[in-house]
Amino acid sequence: MEKKTRRDFMKTLGVSIGATGVLTSSLLSSCNRVEAVSGDKIKVLTAGGQLVEVDISQLKPAEFPSLSENQERGRKGIPGKSWVMVIDLSKCRNARECMKACQDHHQLRPEQHHINVLQMQDAEHTAPYYMPKPCQHCDDPPCTKVCPVNATFKRDDGIVLIDNERCIGCRFCIAACPYSARVFNWFEPRDAEKYEGVTYNIEANVPQKKGTISKCLFSADLLREDKLPSCVSACPNGVYWFGDRNEDAVTNGTTKETVRFSELIKDNAAYTLMEELGTKPRVFYLPPKDRAFPFEGDAPDHHDA
Repeated sequence: MEKKTRRDFMKTLGVSIGATGVLTSSLLSSCNRVEAVSGDKIKVLTAGGQLVEVDISQLKPAEFPSLSENQERGRKGIPGKSWVMVIDLSKCRNARECMKACQDHHQLRPEQHHINVLQMQDAEHTAPYYMPKPCQHCDDPPCTKVCPVNATFKRDDGIVLIDNERCIGCRFCIAACPYSARVFNWFEPRDAEKYEGVTYNIEANVPQKKGTISKCLFSADLLREDKLPSCVSACPNGVYWFGDRNEDAVTNGTTKETVRFSELIKDNAAYTLMEELGTKPRVFYLPPKDRAFPFEGDAPDHHDA
């Protein structure tokens, strides 16, 4: 194959592969960029930012979705779904694996967070605890109302997303969000060269772009593949439950146990953050009772002076 012809072929090459080695068709079905390397192999960049090398003989041609097709699908959401998250504060021990997985999945620099784990204390003499805080994916989100270019929006399945192809970086949404859940890309994104030429995926907000906003997405691209969000899967302590409110079912990312969403929040006195604002968050918290781990942070000293 001539060099030019090979390059043209690679531009329109999709991937599907049998269950050989550690690579699976589910991994490669989400690939949105390929590039030629020496010999009879190519490098494949998955939508999750994972670079893998595959033999050409295992590939077959397919057309990639265009940018407009990605944007249109991303705005509609997944039909019939109503996504919710439950965070059990009694299980969190500040492992921060959720933060790392999120950063890896969404091309975030070390100082950027879609989800952050905070040390909390409700009153002077109460015990501190850890609280993961992602975007709350409000049903009445103030952030979407102030965007002048419709770059941030709420989908029918409940997820609030950003289209950085429309975002002008005005940061009105950052000012409007009462949960401080958005970040601004002040610098070139992490591993920018690796994502060069990759078609923008609105459901992963990748590639990231300097001068635009980024936020928690509930890993909408993974949900379309029937997978749990990256933060939920990465937690080693069973902190996160995630699922579909329409089905009244949520699954724990660690134990893989599935329970009724309505019973979980009712039996454990779940609450949402800043309920008085009327934003109607889709992230629910279970109080830090009967803790699975002792607090390991810097607890305040309550001894009298």
